[in-house]
Amino acid sequence: MATSHWLLKSEPEVYPWATLVSDGRTTWDGVRNHQARNNLAAMAKGDLVLFYHSHVAEVVGIARVARTSFPDPTADDPRWLAVELEPVRALEAPVSLETIKADRALAGMKLVTQSRLSVMPVEPAHYERILALAKAPARSERATPAGGSPRSPGGSSRSPARGRRR
Repeated sequence: MATSHWLLKSEPEVYPWATLVSDGRTTWDGVRNHQARNNLAAMAKGDLVLFYHSHVAEVVGIARVARTSFPDPTADDPRWLAVELEPVRALEAPVSLETIKADRALAGMKLVTQSRLSVMPVEPAHYERILALAKAPARSERATPAGGSPRSPGGSSRSPARGRRR
């Protein structure tokens, strides 16, 4: 079976890429949108995930689904789901939402067409285009190292298994 691609949003003040790298693995919980939950349910072990910092609005890394969906331990209702993620690598350079929106090849990407969705599938061509853009010279003054954000010291005091709002 072919590997699918996804994009997950995280608030860098709550759970930045650097913390996933430091933790080595995390439970991705706290999702309370039905469509996002259904996307979590569709993930398979080994699927690749673009890690997106919301607020800063940029893709900063690639993670992998380490464990398929299971009932979210932070929810009272077992219909809410979580998955486990592990980091693969930081992008060479973050890819900003501004860059994504300006690229005609990415016009149909769910990040552009359904911008409020926190867990979304990514078409293989869009995934490859994001990786190509990460290798291009930075187009934005806001670019920051993939390990953090301008507003984040690169870590979080919260437990990685709790409180991620997407």
